[in-house]
Amino acid sequence: MAVRFVGIDPDTDRDHCPTVWADAEAQEIVLQGWKPTADTQADCEATSPANGSVPETEAVVRIPARMIPLIREACDAVERARLR
Repeated sequence: MAVRFVGIDPDTDRDHCPTVWADAEAQEIVLQGWKPTADTQADCEATSPANGSVPETEAVVRIPARMIPLIREACDAVERARLR
């Protein structure tokens, strides 16, 4: 996987850092975020149209809204690679 670093939480303390990468080759956005509380996880699972709980191979993560520009940049990078 050849990921490209897009950005890190602009308010980071460099210890706990939500981060965004783009993997143009795999056509994926890779996110690092905070784990949700048990209540938030339960709320996500209860409101999802998927059957059952989040599987072990997946995760619910929290990303601060201030990172929306970074997520957009990652989306653009993956989309541009797809269009080539």
